[in-house]
Amino acid sequence: MNKFQFTAYTALTMIAFSGNSMLCRMALKETNIDATSYTSIRLISGAVILSILMSRQRKNPLKQGTWHGAAALFIYAISLSFAYRSINAGAGALVLFGAVQLTMILAGFITGERMRKIQVLGFVGALVGLVLLVLPSVAAPSILDSMLMLVSGISWGVYSLFGRKQSDPITATAGNFLRAGLLTIITSILTLHWLQLDTMGIYYAVLSGAVTSGMGYVLWYLVLQHMSAITASTIQLSSPLLTTLGGVVILGEALTRNLLVASLLILGGISLVLRYGKSR
Repeated sequence: MNKFQFTAYTALTMIAFSGNSMLCRMALKETNIDATSYTSIRLISGAVILSILMSRQRKNPLKQGTWHGAAALFIYAISLSFAYRSINAGAGALVLFGAVQLTMILAGFITGERMRKIQVLGFVGALVGLVLLVLPSVAAPSILDSMLMLVSGISWGVYSLFGRKQSDPITATAGNFLRAGLLTIITSILTLHWLQLDTMGIYYAVLSGAVTSGMGYVLWYLVLQHMSAITASTIQLSSPLLTTLGGVVILGEALTRNLLVASLLILGGISLVLRYGKSR
């Protein structure tokens, strides 16, 4: 993979992650769909679209992927859905991405990865940018919401770490989605009493599962092969920034000075980490 492909795939992945956040918040705060149903439809939609792709390539996705990868994916998705029912967007972003950073950086440190001083400067700058970005909308979350978002972030960090060891990103992602879909069906049966569907909620879940999750996670597993755990964790700080910028472009939200400064800090910090990091 050349630098142009790596940059393009990474950018598309972060856009997909931002889309996931927006769709999840819209579904669980603006429609009546319950968190379990949203998660089930999201994961099953991803499994279906990826299985179709695999069938055209005559590959069996169940021969790739793992149950521990599927469990990490399922725990991330279900915890995120339940947390987004009531948590403030700013607080959610801080807890979620803080947990992702901690998990992946700690894992990288244990395996011998180290950052140069200039990379540390870039990483700290990106974190400061994230805080500046979400600070105006931060409201103290409940303990339950904080724990759910913390579990979601840790699970996503673990799922990302698993992806660095996959030789076939597409088939591995399809296998993980199929297994996670089975786990979420079981959860839906156990919580059938609280079932609540909504047309727009279902639409958001399908769009998230088939496009921004299914295809987005394939790209993520693909680019993960070419970066360290620390670099991968830092790059993800661009996701909340892209979500906010999407609100400016699509929803006509205000372009504030805080947003401009945060953009410079986050993108500048990420560029330093990438520029002076060792490629894999």
